[in-house]
Amino acid sequence: MSRRIVFVTGGAGFIGSNIVARLAQDRSLDVVVCDRLREAELGKWRNIAKHPIGDFVAPEAMFDWLDKRWRDIEAVVHMGAVSSTTEPDADKIVHANFSLSRDLFRWCADHQRRLIYASSAATYGDGHLGFGDDNSFEALAALRPLNTYGWSKAIFDIFAVRQAARDYAPPQWAGLKFFNVYGPNEGHKHAMKSVAAQIWPKVRDGQGVQLFKSHRDGIADGGQLRDFVYVRDVAEVVAWLLDNPSVNGVYNLGSGEARSFEDMAKAVFAAAGRAPQIDYIPMPPQIRDRYQYFTQADMRRLRQAGYEAPFTSLEDGIADYVSRYLATDDPYR
Repeated sequence: MSRRIVFVTGGAGFIGSNIVARLAQDRSLDVVVCDRLREAELGKWRNIAKHPIGDFVAPEAMFDWLDKRWRDIEAVVHMGAVSSTTEPDADKIVHANFSLSRDLFRWCADHQRRLIYASSAATYGDGHLGFGDDNSFEALAALRPLNTYGWSKAIFDIFAVRQAARDYAPPQWAGLKFFNVYGPNEGHKHAMKSVAAQIWPKVRDGQGVQLFKSHRDGIADGGQLRDFVYVRDVAEVVAWLLDNPSVNGVYNLGSGEARSFEDMAKAVFAAAGRAPQIDYIPMPPQIRDRYQYFTQADMRRLRQAGYEAPFTSLEDGIADYVSRYLATDDPYR
């Protein structure tokens, strides 16, 4: 009997491990993880410790493994990336986020295997062109990301769209522009963790928390808006895509609703049964000129493609995150 394999790169990371957890619910699948675990004390291995996996593959062995097992592979879910927006090594970012993605796209096209990959809302830059996920070459080429990370994701979206237009693409290819994802298994991300995860220890210990002041007229302190999306919803969208192989293209993946950082902080306090205790501190001068004050995913194209499940509200997502993970002795999904 042949095996059914879904190969997940970055499968021990934050979003990747939540996808692994969701897909591993299907016992007919072998979910294979490709990643680096690095220091054991960071606990990244714990992100996947609760779920049966079909194999674990080091990134440098990825293409050899894929070439040997390609007949059994149904899809590649490519979440592996350099995700830090402050990474100083541009060559490292481009190699991980563009070159490797390009090679996987071509491998999937050559072997006619499906590909779902991580793009990013960082491709939209300062948002002056809006947050509509228009897949035309012209619309994608017009975007101006603010950092190397966003640019590396943007040029791969353009590559994928151009290859598909030339009829050299996997039988299914779908990129997901993640907005501000939060939820379990992000502990190893340190400074890149969500605000909820960063402030939780202080909320838990009865202390107050700090948010940035606003440096823009008409916007209150802590009133900077983001589209926060619960990682459980992200995993559900990936599972849906795997069940709907005719859906292709680059899609936004957020909740579709912009909420403030103050809203998120208040939700964490509410989940802990505490009244909010928030102080506002000046934003560092070096980031004030390029700080985003608003992001909100336009989710109409994904809905038009057939995705009907509701997205978790910020309050419900934070309540679940706190009660089932952050406030427990075992915060891993």
